[in-house]
Amino acid sequence: MSEAVATVDTPALRRPPRWVVPVAVGLVFVTGYLTLRGTASLPHDDAAAPFLAVNDARDWVDANRNDNPLFLYGVNYIRVYLGELYAAFEAVLFALGWPGLVGVLVGLGWLAGGWRIALLGVGGFTTLGVLGVWEASVRTLALVLTSVLVALAVGLPLGVWAGRSARLRRALTPVLDVMQIMPTFAYLTPMVLFFGIGPSSATVATLIYAMPVAIRITALAVQRVSPTAIEASSSLGATRWQTLRKVQLPMARETIALAINQAIMMALSMVVIAALISAPGLGSDIIRGLSRANVGFMLPAGIAIVIMAIVLDRVTMAAARRDRAAGSSPAWGRYVPAGAIAVAGLVAAGLLPAAFPEAWVLRIGRPVNEAVTWAKSSWYDVTTAIKDVTSTVLLNPLQEMLTSTPWWLVAAALLALAWWASGPRPALTALACLLALALLGLWEHSMATLTTVLVAVSVALVLGLLLGVTAARSRGFSAVQRPLLDAAQTMPSIVYLLPALALFGATRFTAIFASVIYAVPPVVRLVEDGIRGVSPTTVEAALSAGSTRWQLLWKVQLPMARGAILLAANQGIVMTLAMVVVGGMVGAGGLGYDVVTGFSQHSDFGMGFVAGVATVLLGIMLDRITQGADRRSSPQSKRMNTA
Repeated sequence: MSEAVATVDTPALRRPPRWVVPVAVGLVFVTGYLTLRGTASLPHDDAAAPFLAVNDARDWVDANRNDNPLFLYGVNYIRVYLGELYAAFEAVLFALGWPGLVGVLVGLGWLAGGWRIALLGVGGFTTLGVLGVWEASVRTLALVLTSVLVALAVGLPLGVWAGRSARLRRALTPVLDVMQIMPTFAYLTPMVLFFGIGPSSATVATLIYAMPVAIRITALAVQRVSPTAIEASSSLGATRWQTLRKVQLPMARETIALAINQAIMMALSMVVIAALISAPGLGSDIIRGLSRANVGFMLPAGIAIVIMAIVLDRVTMAAARRDRAAGSSPAWGRYVPAGAIAVAGLVAAGLLPAAFPEAWVLRIGRPVNEAVTWAKSSWYDVTTAIKDVTSTVLLNPLQEMLTSTPWWLVAAALLALAWWASGPRPALTALACLLALALLGLWEHSMATLTTVLVAVSVALVLGLLLGVTAARSRGFSAVQRPLLDAAQTMPSIVYLLPALALFGATRFTAIFASVIYAVPPVVRLVEDGIRGVSPTTVEAALSAGSTRWQLLWKVQLPMARGAILLAANQGIVMTLAMVVVGGMVGAGGLGYDVVTGFSQHSDFGMGFVAGVATVLLGIMLDRITQGADRRSSPQSKRMNTA
């Protein structure tokens, strides 16, 4: 009886709804902004101490490059050897001449995937010449081959080791996490400091960018080999080396081929950006076109890099699936035609000029520029309205708020929201990154970049959710959309700037538009997979209970796909940040502009270097918050799991 009375006297306290915390933080932040605006802000200073310190370090490196043992016996040798390796690839590719190179590549395509891939190779690589960018394409291919060769020489053994050693895997994971969320620009400035500019530094930047994905996928491939097969091998007396060579590597071969494919795609994406540090090839045409806002000049190079990416992607993916598709067909059925094609190409190279025929080149620069001028004048009202409304309603107010609010209030609001969304550890990591941005002297430009990222991610998530949910509910829509997503995810990031520049000119909105179309494909895919992954039993139970299609989506599918949607948000943020920084070349401002300025002006090298570091910190901050939110289960999920 006494226990019953005690229960009545002490009712359980109800927890407030989850929306109370963000609303309260928002109200406090807005109130603080209105009352303290302009105080304790951190305006940009071109002569900040970190910039000057990096400039001093650069001067010391330049003065001691040929005397210090670190450079004399280490860095300089790496630079020379990589430069020689690139020169060797370039010499061999040019020595083949255009008929020989096309013949060899088409032969490899036949060997990898049969006549369809061979035809794709013929059409693709011949188009590079027709576009008038044959020599630049060959230099880009040489740079990609050099970078991927070294990246795989290091990455594949390390990936195999990580796949067999949990301790090494745990040690590598945080390093690879940071490397993969680093925007491409952030790789360039350290390379310039140590390796100077040119093919060597571009090769190092590219191979470092391509290596993490090779390590990760290879480790996953080895790790996923059936324990039963490994146990059977060990029980038969095989050593660890024999088990690796005869069981694990053959069974992981298809996935390791995917690692090679992804390393090539990453390298192709990076070599274009690396043109900022004088990397040869197609990237230099694109960078020059972007700097002059000349779409006709850079479009052939942009199309060429997309074609090269598609051809190399299809060839490597076909090679990865070759054994499974070949079945019982004899090996000579593939080797003989492939060899005959390659030999025919080499014979033709001896009979024809090495340079691609000038008469076959199609000049598209002038008509493209005329079309761009027509589009700008015809759609001026629409594009200007979209640009102005976005800037007036979203960009300018948000940037004004973030840059003029006291820095400590921004930090406190971020800490509270990150703690609420992701927990204490991600919140403290995010706070540390934000404070580091303040110490680096790039607070104002970081907030400008953060503003652009937040707006672009919001738009990308809305579009991605709409398209992903529609695709998950309609097989026909998904079938139409999937090839478009495949093609979009094959393109290097900088190519997305071309249509944005053609429509909106060199403005901050251009970077946002390019970021959105760059980030939407992975968001759509992850949302679609998440919705499709909801248990059919749960869906059937909800329908049996009388739920409408909207209630099914809102109350069941979206809550249960929360993990996939948060991962989509995470990927959208990482990709948007990368593109926004690249957008510094077309008027996006912020950290991207600082990085570009650092490359082009000797006195601003320190600012560009520090801006690269700030970009990484911004990426880590946003990544930790979204990943932490992903690890926390939602109240809806808890209720469903309990039920």
